[in-house]
Amino acid sequence: MRSLTGVLFNFANGITRNDSDSEQVHLRKSTAVISAILVAPAAILWGVVYFVAGENLAGVIPSLYTPLTILNILLFRVSRNYRGFEFFQLTLNLMLPLLLMLALGGFVSSSAVVIWALVTPMGAIVYSTKRMSTFWFLAFLGVVIFGTLIDGSLDHTNDVPQWARVTLFAGNILGPSSIAFFLLAYFVKQNDVAYGLLDFERNRSETLLQNMLPAKIAARLKDGPENVADRFDEVSVLFADMVGSTVLASSLSPEEMVGLLNEIFSEFDSITLRHGVEKISTSGDNYVVASGVPEVRADHAVALVRVAIEMRDYLGARNSEVGRGLSMRLGINSGPAIAGVVGQRNFHYDIWGDAVNTASRMESHGEAGQIQISEATYELVKSEFDCVPRGEVDVKGKGMMRTWWVIG
Repeated sequence: MRSLTGVLFNFANGITRNDSDSEQVHLRKSTAVISAILVAPAAILWGVVYFVAGENLAGVIPSLYTPLTILNILLFRVSRNYRGFEFFQLTLNLMLPLLLMLALGGFVSSSAVVIWALVTPMGAIVYSTKRMSTFWFLAFLGVVIFGTLIDGSLDHTNDVPQWARVTLFAGNILGPSSIAFFLLAYFVKQNDVAYGLLDFERNRSETLLQNMLPAKIAARLKDGPENVADRFDEVSVLFADMVGSTVLASSLSPEEMVGLLNEIFSEFDSITLRHGVEKISTSGDNYVVASGVPEVRADHAVALVRVAIEMRDYLGARNSEVGRGLSMRLGINSGPAIAGVVGQRNFHYDIWGDAVNTASRMESHGEAGQIQISEATYELVKSEFDCVPRGEVDVKGKGMMRTWWVIG
């Protein structure tokens, strides 16, 4: 069985729900409705006490609160005019305690019932705007000052018994205090939930951003709208392209082909992460990696050749398992380049320069299952790996170039 509190919250949420509102706006609106409802039981009880004591005028004033509040909520439900609802309800919360104080003969004779007007500025702080909360606080001060000035001219006698007067005095302190505490506690709790969801979404967005961009670059983008572009004197770039993918695709369904590429590239992602190099992009069955960006490293070429060897060996092992003829051409070149973020939507970290173009040529002029490196890369890795010269290759756009195969 749902608790009374849960029913109250669900009712307020149903009254105030508007798809165009943010969570923060909806929270303020539902808090305002709950605040209005919470005062109603006290207003009914106070009215009964005053009627029993024979103070009929004093009994009528709080008794008006509940029907007027119900009418205000119904009008809000129909018109969706929150500002009108808020203004009327805060006015009601402010003026009825003042009128009741006047009817009972002043501060002391009314058991300080004017304290109930404190619900107005407290509520305004929680569910109104900053400007309006200031207005309602000043209005509350005005009510208290007015009551102070007029108190001496009032008839301080009434028919409320002493025991009831003392009891009501305690109620006039505990009631507004409890409602104010509840409002703040409820608002803070809901705010914590909202901020918790906000943190969750922020963390998810940051994770997504860091999956799209290097962590260092993502941090720079979050710090400000600067253009991210850096020049690097020495980097190494690897291009890997699947051989015979057209034939392979003809023997597989689209789902199988995508699943196979996802499996291969996911393993490649793991390899690049282990070696601390940067995956630049995938396009179809082409995979591009760079080393030495965005973090400069002296062993950029050595690290990237290790990556290429692991990629080649993985494909060889995977091919022996499934017998699908999986192989790739892998090409590496080293040299200066520029790296940065391009685009406003679907942006990514990219790399440009002659070194990149040459790396692409190393791949396209290579052979299946082989790692071809340029002379620039060879000079950087020859002491670390077994390489055999391929000789001179006529590279498109570059002319004759000396290249090497990396054996292991």
